[in-house]
Amino acid sequence: MAIWHPRLAGRHGPKYLQIVEALADDVASGALPAGTRLPPHRALAHALGVSPHTASRAYAEAVARALIRGEVGRGSFVRGPGRRAAGGSAGDLRRPDDGPVDLARNLPCVGLAETALADTLRALGAGAGLAALTDSQSAADIRHHAEAAVAWLGRAGVSAGGDAVVATTGAQHGILCALMAATQPGDLLLTEALCYAPVRAMAARLALRLKPVEIDDEGLCPDALEAVCRGHRAAALYVAPTLHTPTTATMGPARRARIAAIAARYGVTLIEDDVFGPLKPDRPAPLATLAPERCFYVTSTSKCLAPGLRVGFVRAPAGQAGALRHAVGLTSWMTPPLMVEIVARWIADGTAERLTEAQRRHAARRQALAGRLLEGAERRADPHGLHLWLGLPQGWSAEGFAAEADRRGVRLVAGTAFAVDAAARPAAVRLCLSHEADEARVRRGLETVRAMLREGPDAAALVL
Repeated sequence: MAIWHPRLAGRHGPKYLQIVEALADDVASGALPAGTRLPPHRALAHALGVSPHTASRAYAEAVARALIRGEVGRGSFVRGPGRRAAGGSAGDLRRPDDGPVDLARNLPCVGLAETALADTLRALGAGAGLAALTDSQSAADIRHHAEAAVAWLGRAGVSAGGDAVVATTGAQHGILCALMAATQPGDLLLTEALCYAPVRAMAARLALRLKPVEIDDEGLCPDALEAVCRGHRAAALYVAPTLHTPTTATMGPARRARIAAIAARYGVTLIEDDVFGPLKPDRPAPLATLAPERCFYVTSTSKCLAPGLRVGFVRAPAGQAGALRHAVGLTSWMTPPLMVEIVARWIADGTAERLTEAQRRHAARRQALAGRLLEGAERRADPHGLHLWLGLPQGWSAEGFAAEADRRGVRLVAGTAFAVDAAARPAAVRLCLSHEADEARVRRGLETVRAMLREGPDAAALVL
């Protein structure tokens, strides 16, 4: 087969994401079968007229999206849709019971909601009103769905009328719809310097300019935010102040107050991602309570109840609910009523709180295990979080560490996958602890990571 050459004509956004999108399209179409060896970073860079760093970042993003795998000393190879490893296809979300240990997917513990779902489905089948759940819905059709959403937000201290809260198909969909409601093509969107990777792709698709803001151990830096706002006219700021992805940072109350004040001073709309917030019982009050007039508050049930329940809630600032509903209608028409009904019943009868508490206990056990096995490592974590942020010793690159881990049968995500600035190269990786159902497999994966930290990189890993 001829050497792969991505087709970038007609694509928009950062060049490295154009390369990843071209790769994804060719994998999906079959033009790149599973097992195809891709050209080396430098060869691809030369063919496209881009820097080697751009090509390297594209490959790192493709690894993070499970499109390709890196094999130290051999190169990069297509995983491909439907490629079966021992534990399932590389691109699916099923929990493996053998094969590579998956510490890459940031999902909660599986199976906790199974009994509750069986009970709820039986109750639904025995009751009346099923026809309404299979029909097209508007916001006013099922009032108790809105009431449940208001109650869910109220647990975080976010008050809102039912008309201000919109159900979405998960938090990722909620973030996209909030961006659509709050911005116009060409607007400047600010984000944390390291942030939830799909936000970059959303910004590219919406033709938004993206600018990172410095972070530290507590999250977004207020002084850096003010400096950026003073020099640039920003339309919106995307921020995850609780259990930040990927660093696990949680902002304190004083910093949240400063960020809300800066946003008000410069007329910046806030998009607050609180998807992990329900897992942290002692989290400070959300930004939405400090700046309700300018904050889209995004939350979800996927990290604390069950990832297959694709239900999120977005609280819109005054006057913005209509634009938010329009964005939901444009992108999905409506959130599936049956899913929202299940979530609404669980919120009302206490099941949601019980499942959330069970996830907290599970997270605490896994974090304690990681703390024991990675003792002495440069590790940032929260006892209620589903992931941790692991700093790497001198000599390791994030991409090299991720590639070597993959070669040894452990999947994790290089820190570069979260960097908004292509020049930023954090020497760290994210490890997710809850996707694997079997704790023995998690232990094996963490022991592999520990061994790599102790052994250090070999010459092949250094060049990745």
